[in-house]
Amino acid sequence: MRVVLVGPPAARARLRAQANGSLAIVDEAATVAAARERAGAADALLLAVETGGGATGPVEPLTPRETDVLQLLAEGLSNKGIAVRLGISDQTVKFHVAAISGKLRAANRTEAVRLAVRLGLVAL
Repeated sequence: MRVVLVGPPAARARLRAQANGSLAIVDEAATVAAARERAGAADALLLAVETGGGATGPVEPLTPRETDVLQLLAEGLSNKGIAVRLGISDQTVKFHVAAISGKLRAANRTEAVRLAVRLGLVAL
């Protein structure tokens, strides 16, 4: 899988060391917005975050489509609104929202957006 590492430099360095060559890292960026601009050759964005204890750990990568859905969630769109905007079905949106919530360990869409903002995945 080809990924773009996203996050602070120190966190990216730790994640790069943990990956130990198991991932094809095609680029790195400090923010999701910057990564999305350069993610043409990537399959996913892999977020390197610093946790409260100073340690970092990989957050399961969001696909580019999940990132799109997450941004629209942050803008307050309903599942139907997201479906229309992206040209996909409501069921597909539900699938993406569930995947996003699982990857962010969020209990619901509101918490997913809150966590995404805190992690720098979306801009409000």
